Amino acid sequence: MAPLRAGAAPMAAAAATVVLAAILVALFGCCAAAASAAAATDVITAAAELDRIDRLPGQPPVNFSMYSGYVTVDAAAGRALFYWLMVASGVPAGSAPLVLWLNGGPGCSSLGYGAMEELGAFRVNPDGATLSLNPYAWNNVANVLFLDSPAGVGYSYTNTTDDLYAAGDNKTGNFGLANVLTSDDLVSSISILEKFLVLHLFAGVSCYRIFSNKAHDSYAFLINWLERFPQYKHRDFYITGESYGGHYVPQLSWLVYQNNKGIKNPTLNFKGFMVGNAVIDDYHDYMGTFEYWWTHGLISDETYAKLWEDCKNDVSENPSEECQKIYEVAEAEQGNIDLYSIYTPTCKKTSLQKRRLIRGRMPWLPRGYDPCTELYITKYCNLPEVQDAFHANVTGIPYAWVGCSDPIYEYWKDSPRSMLPIYRELISAGLRIWVFSGDTDSVVPLTATRYSIDALSLPTITKWYPWYYDEEVGGWCQVYEGLTLVTVRGAGHEVPLHRPPQGLKLFEHFLRGEPMPKPVESVQSF
Repeated sequence: MAPLRAGAAPMAAAAATVVLAAILVALFGCCAAAASAAAATDVITAAAELDRIDRLPGQPPVNFSMYSGYVTVDAAAGRALFYWLMVASGVPAGSAPLVLWLNGGPGCSSLGYGAMEELGAFRVNPDGATLSLNPYAWNNVANVLFLDSPAGVGYSYTNTTDDLYAAGDNKTGNFGLANVLTSDDLVSSISILEKFLVLHLFAGVSCYRIFSNKAHDSYAFLINWLERFPQYKHRDFYITGESYGGHYVPQLSWLVYQNNKGIKNPTLNFKGFMVGNAVIDDYHDYMGTFEYWWTHGLISDETYAKLWEDCKNDVSENPSEECQKIYEVAEAEQGNIDLYSIYTPTCKKTSLQKRRLIRGRMPWLPRGYDPCTELYITKYCNLPEVQDAFHANVTGIPYAWVGCSDPIYEYWKDSPRSMLPIYRELISAGLRIWVFSGDTDSVVPLTATRYSIDALSLPTITKWYPWYYDEEVGGWCQVYEGLTLVTVRGAGHEVPLHRPPQGLKLFEHFLRGEPMPKPVESVQSF
């Protein structure tokens, strides 16, 4: 071994000292950063504190915190979205996942339906002034964030009137791509396919320009909201919803996924999505809906054949005159029943004329359930003291709060015919995807959902089996490669409303990524 040069040993010792010091500094920095991050989870920002709900009018005592208010998504247009956060109560809130809930419509309020009628912590009593606790609230196991979107829905607002008449799923930009159809997707959305082509052909183009303005606003909301609530940054994050949320949820999921690409520790730590009784694909939705009506004795043989003949190739937001006419015939044959839950009684306070006004649109663009509870919620949300407690209606909107916005619905500019291309990409990405369906809904029925999922041609991991709740069949489940389908027995369009305990059990299993439970004594092999 060559001898050391004179002075080499002291130099080596000095270098070692420098390296050791650098390591100590790095370790100290990491520890300090970790401590700072840990402390951040306990810190409530001043902006968040302003949104804290001390107590809602008529509210019973609770052991969890709530926040609500506005987040600006477009300052130039004066667009702000309203949210309501219910912090986790049955599990440690500091480690529980963050779950976003989106109702559909398009144009229906997540506060009015999801939060107050389905999976939120409270139900509005018949007096329209007091609340009772929902023991099966989803914030028992997660931090649940309800969002009224787009602007003009619920308490969300815009200072630009044109926003109310220009909402829609897609703003693809002026790329002039040729219309392309694939046999795999049958009549799938051209606009969706164009988006994917744009992403592959024009990699430098911002996805904001080529994707849903609704999804864009919701994404902007999430990013800005996390600055107000930094304790939820990097937390496991899921997106959930129902009905026309079957468009909102996968579109927003895709946008989050695209923006997370190449980021090791994304602010939105997106894990997957779940949708219920969801509008997925027009062609298969029509097929399954008409079949459900016929097989459940809601329409005649002749009407079933005519519906299929006149409506199967229609675009949902612009049905043909022939399709509208035969739909009116089908509606007359169905009579005064609740199409969102065909075996439950209708609200006696809701006349047939009013029901038709509420539901006077094509059935595959559902508006939401119409029981008497909707009347109580409407009364409650219009109370000035309730709006004050919610920090809502800060602009002094001169018209009443409604569960669903007619202008948003009536002027919805476009609705892609299929979400299947998005499903394919997100399944390939390895995200957790669950689809659930109440089996007494005739608006977006189980048959429609099954046809849409079948079109994905996914390999089966676990064959169809009954799952159990409290020793009774809660529904049925099938696990595919990349997707889990769960049905809820006896539930209508809004599963958490009609089957609250089963809905919570479903949500718990989704968060854990575990298929629904089989009976212990089951001798079946799958």
